[in-house]
Amino acid sequence: DLVGFAAATYMRGVPFVQVPTTLLAQVDSSVGGKVAVNHPAGKNMIGAFYQPKAVFADISALATLNDRDYASGLAEVVKYACLDEQDFMDFLQENIGKIKSRDKKILGEIIERSCIYKAKIVEEDEKEGFKRMYLNLGHTYGHAIEAEGGFSLYSHGEAVSVGLHGALLLSEKLCGLRSAFTQQVRNLLSELGLPVFARGLDKKKVFETLRHDKKADGGKIRWVLLRAKAEIVIEDNADQAIVKQVLEEILV
Repeated sequence: DLVGFAAATYMRGVPFVQVPTTLLAQVDSSVGGKVAVNHPAGKNMIGAFYQPKAVFADISALATLNDRDYASGLAEVVKYACLDEQDFMDFLQENIGKIKSRDKKILGEIIERSCIYKAKIVEEDEKEGFKRMYLNLGHTYGHAIEAEGGFSLYSHGEAVSVGLHGALLLSEKLCGLRSAFTQQVRNLLSELGLPVFARGLDKKKVFETLRHDKKADGGKIRWVLLRAKAEIVIEDNADQAIVKQVLEEILV
């Protein structure tokens, strides 16, 4: 993000290549051209849309990650599995052991499938006119949690994991998502070493940060929710009492 932001800004834009060395970057942030930096006012508040000339993802680099950083990238992978019409969710559940042991063949499949899904969305909607918003599933609660933790208490992936849990709980209340699907995803996240609840945060401050989400339109938050797996709903008129209720559930 930082290199891309510098490339987009220096001399009004110079070519750059992404060489992601974390799982989070390989499956998500290196693809799509969003280059931004954090600010006390919120996550990724300063930045641009600026596409790299190429992305080179070397799977062997993932062997150098500590367990927390490795698991962090898996949150975005589970997000894609929730959005994907294909059998990605089943694939992840069937290969939990190999994912945790960082099997290169399985990782290659995960990275490829994640990138193909994201690239398809970005090709259709580069600057988030509508469809690219789908990729924000779990990120509205997640970004607020990450920001209120000072971008250090919870990593991006950990915050997204909790936020994804929250988005599914909200989907149950607003869109009729089956609780069995929420439980399935919650179990998967936990088995992959990710949190589904956040601790040590001021609930009022997290809610206030939510209200200032950079994707809010006219003071209304645009929520990415699910009616069922891969059945995506954009909700911009969510009952704030219900939003608060879910926040109470995921911040313990």
